[in-house]
Amino acid sequence: PFNPTTTLGFVVPTEMNVTLAVYDMRGRLVNELVNDLRQPGNHQVVWNADQYSSGVYMVKLITGSTMHVQKIMLLK
Repeated sequence: PFNPTTTLGFVVPTEMNVTLAVYDMRGRLVNELVNDLRQPGNHQVVWNADQYSSGVYMVKLITGSTMHVQKIMLLK
């Protein structure tokens, strides 16, 4: 759980396109945090959810041909 900001970290093994987006539980895009070419290494992105309501959100990370989805909970 977080309120109202959270830091999302990910590792990029080689230079590649990365997309990091937040969706609500109905599958609607809430915020696209990253959509660009990233260099290899560790990366962090801060999501300020101050303008969003409490609830569960899904974070989807796409790196190359790999996709990861994680649930996060915003509590106000």
